[in-house]
Amino acid sequence: MKLRKTVIVLGLVCVATIFIQCKGDDLIPIPTELMIPSPVELSLNPDLVAQGEEVFRHDTFGSEAQWTDLLELDKAILGEVNGGFGSGLAPSTALSIGLKVDAEALPQAVVDGISDGSIDLEDPMTTVALLSLDAVVGVKGSFDENQNLTAVGITCALCHSTVDDSFTSGIGKRKDGWANTDLNVGAILGFVKNAPLADLLSVDVATFNSVVNAWGAGRFAPTLLMDGKVTKPNGELATLVIPPAYGLQAITHETYTGWGEVSYWNRFIGVLVMGGQGNFSDKRLNDSEKFPLAVERGLFDVSVPVDMVDSKLESLREYQLSLLAPTPSPESYDEASAIRGKILFEDKADCVSCHPAPIFADNILHTPEEIGIDDFEANRSPTEKYRTPPLRGLFVKSDGNGFFHDGRFTTLNEVITHYNDYFDLELTSEEQLDLVEYLKAL
Repeated sequence: MKLRKTVIVLGLVCVATIFIQCKGDDLIPIPTELMIPSPVELSLNPDLVAQGEEVFRHDTFGSEAQWTDLLELDKAILGEVNGGFGSGLAPSTALSIGLKVDAEALPQAVVDGISDGSIDLEDPMTTVALLSLDAVVGVKGSFDENQNLTAVGITCALCHSTVDDSFTSGIGKRKDGWANTDLNVGAILGFVKNAPLADLLSVDVATFNSVVNAWGAGRFAPTLLMDGKVTKPNGELATLVIPPAYGLQAITHETYTGWGEVSYWNRFIGVLVMGGQGNFSDKRLNDSEKFPLAVERGLFDVSVPVDMVDSKLESLREYQLSLLAPTPSPESYDEASAIRGKILFEDKADCVSCHPAPIFADNILHTPEEIGIDDFEANRSPTEKYRTPPLRGLFVKSDGNGFFHDGRFTTLNEVITHYNDYFDLELTSEEQLDLVEYLKAL
């Protein structure tokens, strides 16, 4: 009898355990497939989007005043043999420094000529011909009635578009919004007549060239000619990774250090960096300690007779907000591992506190101490803080120039390790790998 009671009690305990386990499983179900929230899609004006695409791809904002009148890029492209200076810019060289060609702008005869070798890719005049077809992504030439190149300007697409290489490396269909991680901005600045830029930094041309030529692909320094800071305190070159222009839906801090919203930054870059002809005013730049060159050049209050930037900002913003972040191929990550990573992201690692779905960013500026990095780049901005970057399309950066504003981490594993150590998350190596797989899936 006693034994029978014991068996009954044990049976009840087992049933209770199973019931509790089932109840727990019901409360926290283990997913069998990876579910990622859909991105935010805004209600945009299709007419403005179409206008903005044209602006993004083809409008120079009058930047010929800088790139032709001041830096003489047109003559550098032509080369001495064709009435310019230097060796000229052949297509082969242009492609090697990251310039891209829109294959859809090429007539069939040109496609055939490139394919069979009858078009000389070592001749600068071939580059001029490509400019006449409006086929060089982000670089726009102007021509007279005799088809002579008279001026050259740049567009947003120079840094924020690439191609899919569907024809050959560097030639293919446009991928607007993607950072051109191959673009060697420094090499381009080293190629033009850059004495005026060297003078702004109070250095000789050779020194200027040695600096910008060392930047490397996919990097630039937007505030160099405002604060004059060439290197970080540790001696590294003070550059940023060219950011993508997609995935900005519902994001309020579009820049690395939160200078301003997207139209502010488009005006900032368009006028102060691209050299476009537009008005610009920001009293925060009137700070001789932080921005000595900006004060010297009067960049805190720029006024021009005809503003060629302002009227384009609304449509440009609308187009940029239409560009969703790319989605990874399901074959590019391990789903089971990513599912475990998602659970960690939302629980133990608490990544969700700063990267909540669906935008995977908190729209908050953080002090350098909050994220465990130095304050160098933050202090080059008025906010002295860093934004929380949105994570959609993060997989693209794995083939780019690193993570964070300056590419200091070359892999996602390094990013996870940084936060694991800084916040003492106590993630195992297996858990860190699961987190990486989830990030690759966003």
